[in-house]
Amino acid sequence: MEDPVMLDRWLSVEEIADYLGVSKDSIYAWIAKKNMPAHRVGRFWKFQRADVDAWVKSGGSDENQIAIAD
Repeated sequence: MEDPVMLDRWLSVEEIADYLGVSKDSIYAWIAKKNMPAHRVGRFWKFQRADVDAWVKSGGSDENQIAIAD
């Protein structure tokens, strides 16, 4: 059984890419073009697994979706 605290920790670009089974380049592109939920901590991007899961389930990573800029 996984420790609940470890499930809620902030993940790095490498960890979230591995979790989703995509490249780090895809992650950076999704941050820039698809409003992937990410937070800047110094010079690093960090992610909450639950936020990314919700974003994926809502179709955020869908290649057929067009990102709308504000």
